[in-house]
Amino acid sequence: MLTRRPFRAPHHTISTAGMAGGGAPLRPGEVSLAHHGVLFLDELPEFRRETLEVMRQPMEDGRVTIARAARTVTFPARFTLAAALNPCPCGFFNDSRRECICSLTQISRYLAKISGPLLDRIDLQVEVAALTTDEIASVEPGEPSSAIRERVEAAREIQRERFRRASIQCNAEMSSRHMRRACELDPPSRRLLIAAIERLGLSARAHDRILKVARTIADLAAVERIESAHVAEAIQYRALDRAYFR
Repeated sequence: MLTRRPFRAPHHTISTAGMAGGGAPLRPGEVSLAHHGVLFLDELPEFRRETLEVMRQPMEDGRVTIARAARTVTFPARFTLAAALNPCPCGFFNDSRRECICSLTQISRYLAKISGPLLDRIDLQVEVAALTTDEIASVEPGEPSSAIRERVEAAREIQRERFRRASIQCNAEMSSRHMRRACELDPPSRRLLIAAIERLGLSARAHDRILKVARTIADLAAVERIESAHVAEAIQYRALDRAYFR
């Protein structure tokens, strides 16, 4: 009996079958072993591109289908993907204290290892600045995890109440039909979102991801309607779209 959500952190040398599942007999891969848990991929561009691409179906559908000559098996694969990567091969692009030695071509080639369709499926793309010496040495406590957990649980309760008559439980599972009801925007918010989509050249999938994130931000703030500030914050979480890919 499982008492804790799974946490899987495969090495970047993992095979495609190891990620998606396979073998004889057919066995679940990392995307299924992380079902209802976290799949953490460190140094994301170091994974083979074909290995990353097999995550596209489970990230969209919550399951992965393995087809072989003798049989076809579908494994559950509804996981939370957390990935980390350097901004460039040397690791110092946009660093105010160290000079980046990579050319723009090298940076572009490095980041292009992550395909646009895979990137579209990642809701939050956040650039994390290096800690300063003062921040590293600071003994001031940050916000406790217990306080953050309370906000998250309150937001999840809002979502459960919102979808109590539906077949889903949270914003991430919303279909287009659910989004039309739960993610209605006022004219200023709609104009802001359209401007961002056109300026960044984002896909329809990215548009929906931004709306879902904006809805969640509003829920965390216990606000019934999505406001322009929530949409703007959600757009800011498309860091790779804004900085590198468009």
